[in-house]
Amino acid sequence: MAAIKKFIQTHYRHFNAAVVVDAAEAYVRHLRRGGKMLLALAGAMSTAELGISLAEMIRRNKIHAVSTTGANLEEDIFNLVAHKHYKRIPNYRTLSAADELRLYNRKLNRVTDTCIPEEAAMRKIERHILKLWQQAENQGKSYFPYEFFYQLLDAGTLTREYEADPNHSWVLAAWKKRLPIYTPGWEDSTLGNFFVANRRKGLLRTLDAVRSGPEQMDRLIDWYLKNSRKRPPGFFQIGGGIAGDFSICVVPLIEQDLRKPCKKWGYFAQISDSTTSYGSYSGAHPNEKITWGKLAPSTPKFIIESDASIVAPLIFQYVLES
Repeated sequence: MAAIKKFIQTHYRHFNAAVVVDAAEAYVRHLRRGGKMLLALAGAMSTAELGISLAEMIRRNKIHAVSTTGANLEEDIFNLVAHKHYKRIPNYRTLSAADELRLYNRKLNRVTDTCIPEEAAMRKIERHILKLWQQAENQGKSYFPYEFFYQLLDAGTLTREYEADPNHSWVLAAWKKRLPIYTPGWEDSTLGNFFVANRRKGLLRTLDAVRSGPEQMDRLIDWYLKNSRKRPPGFFQIGGGIAGDFSICVVPLIEQDLRKPCKKWGYFAQISDSTTSYGSYSGAHPNEKITWGKLAPSTPKFIIESDASIVAPLIFQYVLES
């Protein structure tokens, strides 16, 4: 039964709500015509437990690659192994500086209304993944950040430590599908910080075990060219920032810098609460991307001005029920 889809079609008829329907319907058409879809995932959506709906999208082949912040990559796994230790703060808007300091002293790192436990989540994963960084270094090899997580999942090391429902982990779903996950600016993440700190402490000899951002872009070129032979991939963006800007730039890179024939993205939708602004990438209207060679005038384009934690699961469920 397509209960959510029917509800949305019945009630979301005008204004910003109608764009939700338009974007979802265009998403479905894009997939039916054989197009692939890249998800650009910004913010702290893993801690918002977007994985509950996103994991099923991946399992059902509705998403074929992910470009995300390093925080979203790691925080999905943090939640998977430490869910029972998380603390929700419903009154987060009224916290005082003293309240925040008390959370800090308890090693509870707040993301809006949710605190990630440092020891049960972050340090637990650091201990596991440090061994993989050291192993790669000793073997003279290097991997992308997501590949270390895939190695960890391949080994089954974490299986007995799951505290959340594994079906709610989008990284676990991506691992099973072997989806590529690009993490531009990974050093900005908690594990990125841990990686550098372990080098400084002498537990790693170099910083060579984790492959760089330019290497990720080079790999993304291969993915895009392979998946645009019949129909160009679509681009579904949650939030703004580097996760979206990095990945959408692959098209002008191929066409303008490599000077190779390249189809522009075949679909574009963004959920953002950023104010529309031509001085802000996150708030720029999609038409501005035409001038950069990222989108074509004919590309279906949608901006949904809303909270992604509310809208994204609705769109995902609409697509799943179609």
